[in-house]
Amino acid sequence: MLTTKDHWEKIFETKSENEVSWFQPYPKTSVEFLELFHLPLDANIIDIGGGDSHLVDVFLEKGYKNIYVLDISEKALERAKKRLGANGELVHWIISDIIDFHPPVKFDFWHDRAAFHFLTTEEKIDTYVQIAESSINPNGYLILGTFSENGPEKCSGLEIKQYSETSMSVRFENQFDRIKCITEEHVTPFNTIQNFVFCSFKKKII
Repeated sequence: MLTTKDHWEKIFETKSENEVSWFQPYPKTSVEFLELFHLPLDANIIDIGGGDSHLVDVFLEKGYKNIYVLDISEKALERAKKRLGANGELVHWIISDIIDFHPPVKFDFWHDRAAFHFLTTEEKIDTYVQIAESSINPNGYLILGTFSENGPEKCSGLEIKQYSETSMSVRFENQFDRIKCITEEHVTPFNTIQNFVFCSFKKKII
């Protein structure tokens, strides 16, 4: 039986970026959330499950200096590095399952589009929440996008956990205040539609 890491390595080894459902040539919704918060250019920014997403390109174009991208798949990160060329040297690339992540710094902006919803047990969900709580600075921001209750029940052959604005907010309410939630109709490269819910949160000063 394939491990989770093996599963994702195989996908990124065998499929090009426009052959996976989550592909976006430009991550419009994520960028709009980023622009809400007017972060200083020396802010610590991380994209959880970033893979070969083009969001890191936007971070670099905007001049951010401390960019981290985490993914369980080494092949996914290699593809992103290859695309970026010399600019890839400006990014901190982290190969890790999120629930095994030991952050090297505290983050001011934590972004996750479609990684959190792959955690389907209470133990793993709680671990993720605890890592986010301990890794994000007071007044730092958490942006989370998952399949909504009207979205798919699986992705890439794996079960996922759907969320609503309310159920997502409850998971993070101990140490975060919700700022804004939206739904998004993501059109896949295969012209199917996936319904997402995105929420932004601000870390409380406790």
